[in-house]
Amino acid sequence: MRWNARAYDSSFGYVSAQGAPLVELLDPQPGERVLDLGCGTGVLSGEIAVRGAYVLGIDGSQAMIETAIAQFPRLDFTVGDGHDFTVAQPFDAVFSNAALHWMSRDPDAVIDSVREALRPGGRFVAELGGAGNCAALTSAMLTAWREHGLREPELPWYFPSPAEYAVRLERAGFTLRILEHFDRPTPLDECPNGAADWVRMFAGSLLDGVPPATVEPLLRRVNELAAPALRHDSGWMADYVRLRFAAVRH
Repeated sequence: MRWNARAYDSSFGYVSAQGAPLVELLDPQPGERVLDLGCGTGVLSGEIAVRGAYVLGIDGSQAMIETAIAQFPRLDFTVGDGHDFTVAQPFDAVFSNAALHWMSRDPDAVIDSVREALRPGGRFVAELGGAGNCAALTSAMLTAWREHGLREPELPWYFPSPAEYAVRLERAGFTLRILEHFDRPTPLDECPNGAADWVRMFAGSLLDGVPPATVEPLLRRVNELAAPALRHDSGWMADYVRLRFAAVRH
């Protein structure tokens, strides 16, 4: 997945803004070591650091990390893969907002890497897309692709049910403290072209295999199909469903 860090911050800043309650759940303390997994442009890493914690931000995107370093030069950031990252010293907490659902190749490997990065008793506090996330958006995409005679795209996300993810965490040696699964319709205020803009940002890699002349009509059809569910008098809404949890390593 290629990321446009500037567009991510300007047009999709709600990703970071919606993470504020998760920072409260983490409740970082002065002197704690916190790893921000999938840190993006570092906005929430900065919020955690303001509380007095040491923060290391990890992200798979070089562009995101470069932006994070530019914005928060006093914090530590590095490029890394959530499936197999390692750390030199254990952390008190691993934090992750709106990133775990992108680590879809092997969710168990991600959880195992998190566990290895934590000290015993360390906590894993995260929020990701849960089962049902973006159902109307993805349905519109799949239908539009099919109508245009294109091969059904392989969606790049992993949206687990609460039960499924609880089993994964407990099997990996975590004790769940909190697990919430909730709807969070989110205004796409910075998407004048509605669902099409959302697809360009969050599923842009799926357009790589589409003939150039087909891209615009394809995205127009996505908008037509998604509009009945997602376009309201106040504007476009994304049909987000979130899974938020706090767990402790045995």
